[in-house]
Amino acid sequence: MEIRGKVDPGFGPVADAFRRNFDEFDEVGAGFCLYADGRAVVNITGGVVDRSTGAPYDGSTLQLIFSTTKGAAALCAAMLHEDGRLDYDATMASYWPEFGAAGKADIPVAWVMSHKSGLASVDNPPSLEDVLAITPIVEALAAQKPLWEPGTAHGYHALTYGWLVGELVRRISGKRIGEFLAERIARPLGLDFWIGLPESEESRVAPLLSAPAPADPTEIELMLSVMGPGTMGGRAISLDGVFGLTPDGNVFNSREVHASEIPAANGITNAWSLARMYAASIGEVDGVRLINDDTRELTTTPVTTGPDKSLVIETKFGMGFMLADGILPFTGPRAFGHAGAGGSIGFADPELGIGYGYVMNQMSGSLVGDPRTMGLTAAVLECMG
Repeated sequence: MEIRGKVDPGFGPVADAFRRNFDEFDEVGAGFCLYADGRAVVNITGGVVDRSTGAPYDGSTLQLIFSTTKGAAALCAAMLHEDGRLDYDATMASYWPEFGAAGKADIPVAWVMSHKSGLASVDNPPSLEDVLAITPIVEALAAQKPLWEPGTAHGYHALTYGWLVGELVRRISGKRIGEFLAERIARPLGLDFWIGLPESEESRVAPLLSAPAPADPTEIELMLSVMGPGTMGGRAISLDGVFGLTPDGNVFNSREVHASEIPAANGITNAWSLARMYAASIGEVDGVRLINDDTRELTTTPVTTGPDKSLVIETKFGMGFMLADGILPFTGPRAFGHAGAGGSIGFADPELGIGYGYVMNQMSGSLVGDPRTMGLTAAVLECMG
């Protein structure tokens, strides 16, 4: 299996771990990139976009990254904070008056960013077509009564987080979050990264391959207890059933979903862009830095404790960023970023000075850690000493 791209001297173990994913863990097509001290030291791809065609998964391939998108949305908000235009302690309703309905007038931005607002789903959600039009789901969230008392607990807002943060960005900047991402992050850094993919780029997207169903009855039971019908996790990840499998397969492979803005789940990019974006959040990359150290410290300070009402396990969040929690394949205790369903992940580690990006088309169904990213992270730590 050919590995394409560059591997700097001293980083051979990372390439070995990447190859091992194909040999041992049924990788189909994937990309991995590591930035260290502002430059790419590993930038590799391998495998195929589609087994039926054998088209190579290479540097031009794009991939939908599910919740790894949330890290980019969190950066957009952080940049507005650094601009002096967004106060995390201010109420959401001060920026978005309609949000104050149904007892939500006093919810601060910080609770929305850290999944404490009680809006993990909506009752009687709009149809998929209306959700993809964006305005109907934004209006539904503004009208929704919280599903638990805001601020008393956190529960992963798997889909709704993105529309909440996206509308906040729009109200403050006058731009949809996809436009803001393009202007403030993607273009200055030269990234291939979209929330709302132009049709001109659609042919570059590798279709997602669904994870195989678990064979272990215990694992099936655990999965149903966390994400089955009626659970908060199930409501959150499907928007009460709006996003589910269709007769044609995964709805997230459709052009309609790619074209919409789902800032929690439909970012489309590659590993190089993820790693470069995160590298620019902790230092300069070709003269571009996205946020300063003070903003980074503020937005990556843990603000959640206890079990997650959606994911059941304990999760750790700052202002939109996932933080090192002993489960995520991060490289150290100060790392921050976001993982996505199926295995993709992007993060920065200010102690090591790295930006890390991994994307793939074969989704994993593991609930306890993806061996592909665990192996890559172990190799990165070995190479970084």
